[in-house]
Amino acid sequence: MAATHIAGQRRQELIAGYSFIAPALVILIVFLFIPMFFTLWMSFRDWGGITPPSFSRPVGLEWYQKLLFQDNIRRSEFFLAFKNTLYYAVGVVPTQTVLALMLAVVANSAILRFKGFFRTTFYFPSITSSVAIGLIFLWIYQTGGILNQTIKIFFPGYKPISWMNDPSGLIHNTLGLFGITIRTAPTWLTETNVLGLTLWQWISGPSVTMSALMMLVVWTTAGTMMLVFLAALQDIPRPLYEAASVDGASWWQQFWNITVPMLRPTIFFVVTLGLIGTFQVFDQMYVMTSGGPAGTTTSLAYLIYRAGFNDSQMGMASAISVLLFIIIFVMTIIQRRLLGDRAQS
Repeated sequence: MAATHIAGQRRQELIAGYSFIAPALVILIVFLFIPMFFTLWMSFRDWGGITPPSFSRPVGLEWYQKLLFQDNIRRSEFFLAFKNTLYYAVGVVPTQTVLALMLAVVANSAILRFKGFFRTTFYFPSITSSVAIGLIFLWIYQTGGILNQTIKIFFPGYKPISWMNDPSGLIHNTLGLFGITIRTAPTWLTETNVLGLTLWQWISGPSVTMSALMMLVVWTTAGTMMLVFLAALQDIPRPLYEAASVDGASWWQQFWNITVPMLRPTIFFVVTLGLIGTFQVFDQMYVMTSGGPAGTTTSLAYLIYRAGFNDSQMGMASAISVLLFIIIFVMTIIQRRLLGDRAQS
């Protein structure tokens, strides 16, 4: 009798448990897993996005072959977008992580007055519409805009930069200061083709326009990462700093030997979020540049949008989406191998 009662109680607990998780599970299945499997299935088919998916025709690995192996314009566009996204991630993730940590340290300082005001100010850009911010920065980045005018005040001989219409790469511009241009560069550098682009194109660096977008994104995202660091800083035991002060440790020594080691799991978390977010960037490119100039701000996510909605090739867009998922997964694993062990030690 007791065993039957216990079995019945466990059954009720099981039913109650599944009832609690059912709404979240349904949402995950409907809005995550089904779209994921649909995208994977569609990447093997030719579909324009207007007719029902049942009218699509199978094409096998055709889209993947065009994107990865066949020498065509689609392959060049894909790897150009990959190069742009990679430079974007390399520039944004470390910068926003360091800036967010600095802001968190300042906002957590014991000597800082009006902490609530500064924390709100630092975080405010993160909750503002990215479209609205993009339009404001379009005005700031104009040739006669406030940024160029401010720089001209301090440097009278400054020639205004066309921030939103300059496709030249920063590394190319730096090499140009030493007389190395596409005309004077070694032949093997300008003619060797790797994955649809020449080596000279691969080492171009982010364009001036992409760099302007990177500055905008760092400004808007650092506040969110600051909150994560701020929460972690408040969990560090104060006696550690007090003991270090008694031992004569300077502020920098306390920061480097106490704060940073204690924040390793948080740094790993922030870098992971930043890496995933930067590889999925879309809105700034859509609002501010439409992928230009000369395709130097075309990200992988924007390429998906363009292939699917502008070119009506949902199969191609789905294939790029699958490849983007694989790239993010691989990059996350690499980042975990580099930082994960340290974060857990």
